[in-house]
Amino acid sequence: MSRKSVEVPGLHHGKAPIPQASLVGPLLASSGINGLDPISGAVPESVEEQVSLIFDNIERILAAAGGTTEDIAKCTFFVRDRAARAAIDPHWLTMFPDEHSRPARHTLHYELADPLQVQCELIAYIHS
Repeated sequence: MSRKSVEVPGLHHGKAPIPQASLVGPLLASSGINGLDPISGAVPESVEEQVSLIFDNIERILAAAGGTTEDIAKCTFFVRDRAARAAIDPHWLTMFPDEHSRPARHTLHYELADPLQVQCELIAYIHS
């Protein structure tokens, strides 16, 4: 089985040689997914805008890997302030409306680099 880096135009980790995700067979593991706007190249200041972009970027990464949000098994959110959960939950419920079919989720308090308020990592199983 070979590993494939997943890249998305406009999304990056600065100059670090890190892909958005790595696909090994059907297993997709993401790097840190943040609120980077792929068009402007900026990260907005507000938690709400960052969270919205994170959820958009999740969809972009999965599409680039050949999957959808239905393939996600687990998301881990890293938040500078636990109050960010209030911004995450509405997007979570929109992306995963079926309470009987949601990925596992964990939220951890973490000192993120400025200007990041929230970051996400995910694991998915992409059916071919």
